[in-house]
Amino acid sequence: MNDRCCRRCLVSGRVQGVFFRASTASQAQRLGVTGHAVNLPDGRVEVLACGASHAVIELCHWLRHGPPAARVDDLEIVDIACDDQFPLSFSTG
Repeated sequence: MNDRCCRRCLVSGRVQGVFFRASTASQAQRLGVTGHAVNLPDGRVEVLACGASHAVIELCHWLRHGPPAARVDDLEIVDIACDDQFPLSFSTG
């Protein structure tokens, strides 16, 4: 049984300029999740979260609220294939 998963999350709302990426990276590192959090040109933040299923799920729950200065209006989550190209760390590209 494979307990690892990857999810691509698109977070909408007031999520840029409020330390969303840095806070997400801190949460991900605390949980042992790898991937990235990047600003998109349309104002959303894309989060790739890969790791133990329970840790990825916990990070996705955290993304529904984000850091105190953020306002999350919508969160889209898509499971993606977990393969040997698993990220080794978490970046805020």
